Amino acid sequence: MTTVVGTRVPELVSPGSATALLEEYAPVTDRFLATPHRTLLGHGVVAELPHRDGPLSPRVRALLDARRSAGDPNPVVMGALPFDPDAAPALAVPRSVRSAPPLREDPLIALPVPHAGTQWSVREVPEPGVYGAAVAAAVDRMKAGEFDKVVLARTLELTAPQAPDLPAMLRRLARRDPAGYTFAVPSAPGRTLIGASPELLVSRAGSTLTANPLAGSAPRSADLAEDVRRAAALLESAKDLHEHAVVVDAVRAALAPFCRTIDVPARPTLVRTAAMWHLSTTVTGELADPERTTALDLASALHPTPAVCGTPTGLARQVIAESEPFDRGAYTGMVGWQNADGDGEWVVTIRCAEAEGRLLRLFAGAGVVAESSPEAETAETGAKFRTFLNAVGAAL
Repeated sequence: MTTVVGTRVPELVSPGSATALLEEYAPVTDRFLATPHRTLLGHGVVAELPHRDGPLSPRVRALLDARRSAGDPNPVVMGALPFDPDAAPALAVPRSVRSAPPLREDPLIALPVPHAGTQWSVREVPEPGVYGAAVAAAVDRMKAGEFDKVVLARTLELTAPQAPDLPAMLRRLARRDPAGYTFAVPSAPGRTLIGASPELLVSRAGSTLTANPLAGSAPRSADLAEDVRRAAALLESAKDLHEHAVVVDAVRAALAPFCRTIDVPARPTLVRTAAMWHLSTTVTGELADPERTTALDLASALHPTPAVCGTPTGLARQVIAESEPFDRGAYTGMVGWQNADGDGEWVVTIRCAEAEGRLLRLFAGAGVVAESSPEAETAETGAKFRTFLNAVGAAL
C-alpha cells in the first residue's frame, strides 16, 4: 500500500490491504470510498472547493489543475454533492491519499464486527401513514396526467445516549456488501455522510464511460424459494419494468451527446444486495471528446436521474418539496472521486445516513408511478432501511 504525505497524491492503483484502509478510517479528518475497482482513504485537506455560483465541473477541473501546478503529481478530489445542485458541495483535495485493491478481493473483509449494544431511540419522519398518503396523492396526480414518476423518501431519526461509533458502523456496512460502494465523507460542518450504495451513477476511465441505473426493487427473503420467486417476479413486473425504462431512457438521452458510440441493453438484469433485489442496466459508451469531458461533466449531466427524483424533473422536484417534511441534504446526491485527468467514479448517494453528534438520520425512498400502491412503497422503504439498521444494531 502506497502512502504519500504532504501535498503529494499517489496513483489510484497500488498494492496493499483494503481492510487496512477500512480499519484506519477516522471521522472528521478522513474520506473513505470503496468501489468494485479500488479502495481509497484520503486524510486531511490541502484544498477545498468553495461554494460559488456557476457550473461545478469547470471549478473542480481548475482546482485540480492548480494542485498539479503546485507539485501534486496526481491530485484527487473526493467528497459528496447534495441532491439540490444549488446547495453547497462538500468536495476537497485530501492532503494524502492511500489506495488499495477492492474490498471484495481481501479475505479479511469476512471477519465480523460486533455490535456495541447501543440503545437507539427511533423516530419515523414522516410516519408511515403520512408517507402513504403522500404516495396516494402523487398516484392520483399521475393518473390525471400531471407527471410520470416521482421518488418520495422518508427518514428515520436515531438518537443514542452518546455519539455513535462511525468507524465500526462503516466496517459493518462494508462487510455486508463488499462488492458495492461503501463511503464515509464529511457532508457539512459537523456532519458525516456514511453509507453503502448499490448504484453507480457514472464512471470514466480514459475514453470509456459506464453508468449503471437501478430502478424497480423488491425486498429479499430469508427463505431461498421465496427469494427466488421474488427475483423472478421482479423481472416480469410491468410496473417495475416501466419504472426502470423511464430511468434508462433518461440516462441514454443525457449521455448520448457526449458519446461517439453508446450501448444500452434491451432488457434489464438483476442485481442483489443483502436486503434488496434491483432491476439493473449497464450502459457503456465511448466518449467523442475525452480531453474535454470529465467524469463530473457526465455525472452533472445525469443528476438527478428519474431513479432519485422523477420525471419530468422540474415538476418531480416540486412534488418532493411539497411532500417531504425534511431537507434531503446529501441523500440522493452523489459521492465519489475525480483526478486531474478527468477519470473518476460518482455513486448515487442512497442506503445512507448523516451523523451529527448523537443523531443519526437514515434515508430511504421509493419510485412512485401510476401503478404504485401506498402499502407497497411504504414496505419498500422499510426494506431499504434494513441495510443501515443492521449496521447500527437497531430495528424499525
